[in-house]
Amino acid sequence: MRKVVVLTDHETATGFRLAGAEVVDTTPEHAQATLEKLITEGDYGLVAVDTSLIADPAASTARIMRGRELPILLPIPSLKDAFSPDTVDAKAYMGKLVRDTIGFDIKL
Repeated sequence: MRKVVVLTDHETATGFRLAGAEVVDTTPEHAQATLEKLITEGDYGLVAVDTSLIADPAASTARIMRGRELPILLPIPSLKDAFSPDTVDAKAYMGKLVRDTIGFDIKL
């Protein structure tokens, strides 16, 4: 059975670990090499990639993924983007992520 792993930065890794996910934490400088290693190991069916490390994991690994069906590469939005100086309203940013993902707003 193939495994699921999250490729993220050290700060965010703790939250994913607390949720029970297998995590590989890395830096932006080493993210591409780490992702390629995860792909070539062949143990993973799904690799979720933090977009603050690699903005488009599918495009950045097109050569190494050629002829492979797995792993599926899933870009996940970075929480750092929600709280960056460029983001005026973190709540609106998170609302947009939810709306883009599931197709409608959720209000609590």
